[in-house]
Amino acid sequence: MNSQILRGIALLLLIVAAIAAYAFTFTVRQTQSAIVLNFGKVRTVATTPGLYFKLPAPVEQVFYLDNRILDLDLPAQEIIASDQKRLVVDAFTRYRISDPLRFYQAVNNIPRANSQLASIVNGNVRSVLAEASFIAMVRTERSRLMNRIRDDVNREAARFGMTVVDVRLRRVDLPAANSAAVFQRMQTERQREAAEARALGGQQAQEIRARADRDATVIV
Repeated sequence: MNSQILRGIALLLLIVAAIAAYAFTFTVRQTQSAIVLNFGKVRTVATTPGLYFKLPAPVEQVFYLDNRILDLDLPAQEIIASDQKRLVVDAFTRYRISDPLRFYQAVNNIPRANSQLASIVNGNVRSVLAEASFIAMVRTERSRLMNRIRDDVNREAARFGMTVVDVRLRRVDLPAANSAAVFQRMQTERQREAAEARALGGQQAQEIRARADRDATVIV
């Protein structure tokens, strides 16, 4: 009987210890950083992986942030290039949280960060590409333009605790209506050139036949 009581007490102590460990400790993984909030105010920021101590909820709560590189797809937008061409630009960006405390204080969470960063990237895409021509975007200066956009975005994103790793122009193209108009214009131009070539060929053929008939008459 005594052994059963001792086992029960030991089990109870283990349960109490497990609850206490859960309530008074938290773990930060390699891919995370954590912010400890004491009654909603930031007490400390943990950026090194390991086991940490805290007061149990609701006194202190832990807010985790992802340290990995995050992707942000942007909706396609229309811009006007320096050569007055209307273009549809589809871009995406990759970023990471470089300052967890500033990030938490400025935007608090990933959805709000994505919304804020999307606005910054879209604005810089428009301003940078408005100074470039269509040919520069698709051929000669695409890499330089993307790097410039990334650097400009980084200067603004830093105040939100974010660092932009990359900005890519996935697609730079004419709008569908413009593309159809351009295709129609090219098709009309090719048809006109073909008609001119056929007319010239017909005229030359008539001249050759007339010259052949004249030579034949002279010979006879």
